Amino acid sequence: MHDLTGFQRDLLYVIAGFDEPYGLAIKDALDEYYEGEIHHGRLYPNLDVLVEKGLVEKGKKDRRTNVYTTTQRGRRELEARREWEDQYLEESPLPV
Repeated sequence: MHDLTGFQRDLLYVIAGFDEPYGLAIKDALDEYYEGEIHHGRLYPNLDVLVEKGLVEKGKKDRRTNVYTTTQRGRRELEARREWEDQYLEESPLPV
């Protein structure tokens, strides 16, 4: 996961939070978080990177719609990332 961009990590978190999301559902979640529109030219190539790295599987919902699921490796990477983040947050809590 260390070689992913922040955007790719965000994609992985969003995919893990849904049950087989399709591209536009992922896009909508990221549009809300980033407070602006994520263009298809940014979204789909980054989804393909996650698939190529074995973190996400791409399947077909119908002839026009792909669905994405986090692989076992992707879930392990997310867990490792969460543990890494937690070690720093536990040691010095964020100010309120």
